[in-house]
Amino acid sequence: MKLISDPPIPVKIQKMKERVRWMHPSFVQRGIDQTSIVIDDRTEDSPEFSFMVIGDSGTKSHSPYHPQRKVAELMLTHRDDCSFVLHTGDVIYVVGSQEYYSTNFIEPYREFLVGGDNPKDIPYDRMVFNLPFLPVPGNHDYYDVPLMYRLFTGTTSSLRRLFRYKDIEIGWHGSYQGNAYARAFMDYTGAIASPQELERHLDQHYTAKTDTGRCLRYEPGQFTRLPNRYYTFRYGGIDFFALDSNTFNTPSPLPATQDGEIYRRELQKRRQEIDREELQILEICDRLNPDKPTEAEQLDDLSAKLDQINEIKIDIEKQLGSHKMPAIDFEQLEWLRSRLIESWNTSEVRGRVIFFHHPPYVTEATKWNQAQTLAVRHRLRWVFEQVAETLGFLIKERPIVDLILNGHAHCLEHLCTTDTGFADSHINCIISGGSGHRPRYQRREGTELMEIFTEIAGKPTRKVADSTLFVGRHDYNFQNRLPYSCVRIDVLDGSPPKFIIRPLVTERIEDEWYNRELEPFVI
Repeated sequence: MKLISDPPIPVKIQKMKERVRWMHPSFVQRGIDQTSIVIDDRTEDSPEFSFMVIGDSGTKSHSPYHPQRKVAELMLTHRDDCSFVLHTGDVIYVVGSQEYYSTNFIEPYREFLVGGDNPKDIPYDRMVFNLPFLPVPGNHDYYDVPLMYRLFTGTTSSLRRLFRYKDIEIGWHGSYQGNAYARAFMDYTGAIASPQELERHLDQHYTAKTDTGRCLRYEPGQFTRLPNRYYTFRYGGIDFFALDSNTFNTPSPLPATQDGEIYRRELQKRRQEIDREELQILEICDRLNPDKPTEAEQLDDLSAKLDQINEIKIDIEKQLGSHKMPAIDFEQLEWLRSRLIESWNTSEVRGRVIFFHHPPYVTEATKWNQAQTLAVRHRLRWVFEQVAETLGFLIKERPIVDLILNGHAHCLEHLCTTDTGFADSHINCIISGGSGHRPRYQRREGTELMEIFTEIAGKPTRKVADSTLFVGRHDYNFQNRLPYSCVRIDVLDGSPPKFIIRPLVTERIEDEWYNRELEPFVI
């Protein structure tokens, strides 16, 4: 049973362009940069500031507890000290539907929204943040529901209860190719009817100055929209780059060799195995009663397992479908390349941070060797190599970027790349994907991340990263522990800048919750 579907990359790109009227004459004539924002928070620009990072949060309450809300409560104790919140994607599970924004986003983060005292009165496409809330789309924010499954799950609530599928969080709608995310967070100028109204809108909100013209002014409490699915902003001398990794995560084609054919058959066999596993899980779900606490907990675990199975399916399908060169969002990658070069040639910029959904380096058990993980790593490495070649001696001994922030893996992790032999060497990476959805285990293979150069026979493996911190699902004294997390990052003065990483954790042990702030560390 195919519970979810992932739109093709060209469709994602084109639909998002239509929603923001990409390169419309009204934007071009005004010299508007549709990938930049200026955060106008009425504070003096300071080289020392703090921000928070969350990700993979958008799940519902698991009565009588709500992990996402527990993390939001952790965040509230730091809100007054922080300038903004970055979200690394998967804002809404399972298929990014507008149906779930009220319960899975607005309600848990109500204090961050204007009108949050009455969260049920806030339309998902009219949210205004009182503290800048800056997301990137995750894979679940693009997912859709096949028509036949929509008819089955959405027909009646009693039918859904009968088959115990209500905990899978799939109803009538999917994301409609990322449309719900775009309406919730982006400046959806595609919906503006008249040319005159568009002109007034641009003259009112695209008033911030850039080196080359104008861009969108992000005003907390008044207008908090994003110009595009990927964008950049500068704060305290640090350039932040938000990327949409959903459009450059397709694996390269399997080689047309005997080894490639053997691997293809292994993938097909694996897909059949997980199809059988999925049916077995669904049969167990049919027998469980969600009104009983112990069985509700088991349903929650099985729901997370189904989600994981669908991720594996999609990853396998992307590999099996790669008969030719995959669709790659080179337009976005070229944008990143040119903006990084520009950033390095701007004297007032002292550091660079990139955040996006799919981690290029990770040791979480379900993600570390996914084909999409490797694809993102190679595409990012390709960009960094070009930047390094262009900049030459200018970068000296510094990495291309100071920090990479990701989600997708349901954990909190700190990794640092080694000397990879490429321009992605010695980069600190923080994964903050444990902010609401079911935490996952670290892989059994250990903390040293190796890369296998399969294209060259006999080539030895190379260590590309070390994991120095992992906070995820674990068992201790026969107790199952579920730690949910976010990160506060304090940026210090100086060039290159230093970052104090403060992991914030709330852990569920049996039916009790315990908050803990891990020892901060400096990178």
